Amino acid sequence: MIRPVIIIGSGGHAKVVIEALRCSGIPILGHTDAEIAKESLDLAGVPYLGSDEALNGHDPNTILLANGIGSTGDPATRIRAFKHLHDRGFQFTRIIHPSTVIAGDADLGEGVQIMAGAIIQPGCRLGINAIVNTGAHIDHDCDIGEHVHVAPGAVLCGEVTIGTRCHIGAGAVITQKISVGADCLIAAGTVVTTMVKKGTRVAGVPARNIGT
Repeated sequence: MIRPVIIIGSGGHAKVVIEALRCSGIPILGHTDAEIAKESLDLAGVPYLGSDEALNGHDPNTILLANGIGSTGDPATRIRAFKHLHDRGFQFTRIIHPSTVIAGDADLGEGVQIMAGAIIQPGCRLGINAIVNTGAHIDHDCDIGEHVHVAPGAVLCGEVTIGTRCHIGAGAVITQKISVGADCLIAAGTVVTTMVKKGTRVAGVPARNIGT
């Protein structure tokens, strides 16, 4: 039996999540958002259920959650929501748009989201709550840490390692066998050809350190 999904969040990323779920034929009960003050707010035709306290009326064994909170360089809010609700006993569904190409041996953590047109090649591992966004390409044997966001159109060549909580910007390219430490930001359009240390922000072609 397919369990219905409640989406956490109400922004642009939540709309993308809704579309992926619909294309996959997954039933959606509604969405929650602690910051919406209105009594009712539909999002792409999905009803607003209230704050996250609306989940109190649901048995965690009968529904799944989808993390609709986006990540644009600072994943803190997205991570906080995931951990808080996971600690309450809720599970986060994997979201895989039907237009993706995913190798049969790919290891996908809880709550991983792989959006339209993305490609995941053999030998890859994606940690919990990671996003591989629209049209991103992850080549063979890459290791993507927990809570990472690989933004639209980014390309990771073979055997790349990405540490936890990193943001890989739109259209960025990381070349073969490069390691990126935890908590890094790779700016949009950056080409990374050397190791990036933990907590570093880089930009440009080739990548240059722009601070921490």
